Amino acid sequence: MLRRVVRQSKFRHVFGQAVRNDQCYDDIRVSRVTWDSSFCAVNPKFVAIIIDASGGGAFLVLPLQKSGRIDKVYPTVCGHTGPVLDIDWCPHNDHVIASGSEDCTVMVWQIPENGLVMPLSEPVVVLEGHSKRVGIVSWHPTARNVLLSAGCDNQIVIWNVGTGEAMINLEDMHPDVIFSVSWSRNGSLLCTACKDKKVRVVDPRKKKVVAEKDKAHEGARPMRAIFLANGNIFTTGFSRMSERQLALWKPENMDEPICVQEMDSSNGVLLPFYDPDTNVVYLCGKGDSSIRYFEITDEAPFVHYLSTFSTKEPQRGMGYMPKRGLDVNKCEIARFYKLHERKCEPIIMTVPRKSDLFQDDLYPDTAGPDPALEAEEWFAGKNGGPLLISLRDGYVSTKARDLKVVKPNVLETKPAPKAENTSTVQKHASPQRAVKKDQKIEDKLEEVLREFKSLRDRVILQDRRIARLEDQVAKVAM
Repeated sequence: MLRRVVRQSKFRHVFGQAVRNDQCYDDIRVSRVTWDSSFCAVNPKFVAIIIDASGGGAFLVLPLQKSGRIDKVYPTVCGHTGPVLDIDWCPHNDHVIASGSEDCTVMVWQIPENGLVMPLSEPVVVLEGHSKRVGIVSWHPTARNVLLSAGCDNQIVIWNVGTGEAMINLEDMHPDVIFSVSWSRNGSLLCTACKDKKVRVVDPRKKKVVAEKDKAHEGARPMRAIFLANGNIFTTGFSRMSERQLALWKPENMDEPICVQEMDSSNGVLLPFYDPDTNVVYLCGKGDSSIRYFEITDEAPFVHYLSTFSTKEPQRGMGYMPKRGLDVNKCEIARFYKLHERKCEPIIMTVPRKSDLFQDDLYPDTAGPDPALEAEEWFAGKNGGPLLISLRDGYVSTKARDLKVVKPNVLETKPAPKAENTSTVQKHASPQRAVKKDQKIEDKLEEVLREFKSLRDRVILQDRRIARLEDQVAKVAM
């Protein structure tokens, strides 16, 4: 019997290609901040890019179709007083984005339906709780309005954005700067990489470290750690000899890695982007000019090198499109938005197929935009995996609802339970109709009241902000 030399995989021939020049986003002053975040965030409607801005921090939000040269006076999101370090789109609302900054605040923004027509300086909510700059923001994958932030004060804060409250504060777990934070598939656990060279698995609601590994990578340069779909942990870092490494770990037993692979001796931090549907990890090094991709399986050596996509220009940052934003008709399995010094270049990864039919094996059901849980349910201890959607007919986005922030002391009464179904006797039909009509009026009234409360709270918030700014102006004038 002949020994199989080449491993079978449908991703062995993944083909990467940069788009034409007229489909790039040109003349963008990409941020020069020395922070190892990706500087770019993408969803099926917009691409957001952190840019250089005088007198504070700003980022661009461009509709995907607005390619070509971007005017210098194009409106930006510019409410931060210090440089923006990280941005992240809400997975449940394509118009909501969070940003963390050197001014120690996290801000959540609502982007208009067709993008910005004037500078946006007023966030929906400002989340204040960090004492040093905020370098990481990450939305919960399955619960609505739950946002995580990590700062250089070595603490992780988990917010309920719907009320603007800090619900969980993990302040004594990390003795040094946190390099990365990743949610598990259902959002029940966190995985962190810290400057003390430890990788930790944390249960945030119990405020407990479930597992940890000291010296996961022995080098002093920054590490990254992400959760995989099966619960394992994938890390990138540096060896003692400053060679770049990747490793795979089982949280139940972190004494020894499942596998470790040396890559090269470059000094750029490896940013991992993971596709849970296909189990492919893409590694983009800051300052590199290539994207390497690996397939993770249950058979040795567990992390299988697939190929490398290379260009001439080094990358300053990278954005990764969620699966629902890809073109299934072109067998596109990933799309990256590579940041150069002055432009953003989309890179499309495809698996060549002869058939024009929908490829079920490339596109299993993927996480959709609907949350599995409300924030209150998750904070109360409930878990839920992502709600999956099929990409067979292409993803069509629905109109996103506005993000409303209500103060915690405002108690929203839930609609009264609907009238019970009685037997289908004719004499009960009329009262049931009356109850339904009353219910509709009640629901409408409640919606108007909620809107009113939200607007009132927003006005109060802005008054406080104006007072604070007036104080600052007075101090400067003195």
